[in-house]
Amino acid sequence: MELKEALLKRRSCRKYTDELVSDEDMNELMHAAMSGPSAMNKRPWDFFGIQDQEVLKKVVKCLLFANYGAKAAIVVVGDVGRALPLQMKEFWVQDCAAATENILLRATDLGLGSVWCGVYPQKKPIAKIQEVLGLKEKQVPFCVILLGHPKDDPEPRDQYEEKRVHIIK
Repeated sequence: MELKEALLKRRSCRKYTDELVSDEDMNELMHAAMSGPSAMNKRPWDFFGIQDQEVLKKVVKCLLFANYGAKAAIVVVGDVGRALPLQMKEFWVQDCAAATENILLRATDLGLGSVWCGVYPQKKPIAKIQEVLGLKEKQVPFCVILLGHPKDDPEPRDQYEEKRVHIIK
């Protein structure tokens, strides 16, 4: 699939089949995640791939809007202990967002459905997911990406709005 096609085809998926996500696909998604840019190459992230259905249920329960029947998930976690110092410490958020988008696009490329469920900066879901996954205090759950084989195949769409584009010459 060409990049432009993946960009237009990528949609939030909230209905999944019962087919499990393969180890090979999970590996591909992890590679995509770590191909993202990172401020000063600090790479302050960890990725928790969840295929165990009981653990997945516990993670889904930590979130308000996530009970969609996904068969796998990747929890993108920022490790603030590896983040940049001083006023640049919050760049870990951008690094994790870039990794998340790479996962979503690669999932589309693999024919998987996905949906980005935000966690950070919500204190209660952060604490709950830290507990479920046994994370350290400096490991902050950024988001949960639910994954699976989609039940539907929505049409690609272009959400371009010219009025929101401002070119300065």
